[in-house]
Amino acid sequence: MAKRVLVVEDNELNLKLFCDLLRAHGHEVLPLRDGRDLVAQARAFRPDLVITDIHLPHISGLDLIISLKRDAELSAIPIMAVTAYAGHGDEERIRSAGAQAYVSKPISVLRFVEQVNALL
Repeated sequence: MAKRVLVVEDNELNLKLFCDLLRAHGHEVLPLRDGRDLVAQARAFRPDLVITDIHLPHISGLDLIISLKRDAELSAIPIMAVTAYAGHGDEERIRSAGAQAYVSKPISVLRFVEQVNALL
């Protein structure tokens, strides 16, 4: 059964990869290159999962996660964080903000798909 996945990623190649993988597994995808209007887009699209990069221009992925989790309408949506800058304590901070999963870049396609399936 197709699920709706909202993907926030500013890197075009990563965005295409994530969206292609999700579509290949039968999911409907809404790609966003900028997270500033994420809450409004999520309310309109009603995703079953949000995947967000952590290092974005204009607003951080951590702030996006916090915004989603503070919104009563959207707080139950699972979130998977993806980042290329995995430093000491990053996973803990990301999970503390409200993300249910964490994947570091470069991604393993198998691990990415497994995480998506586990969250959906």
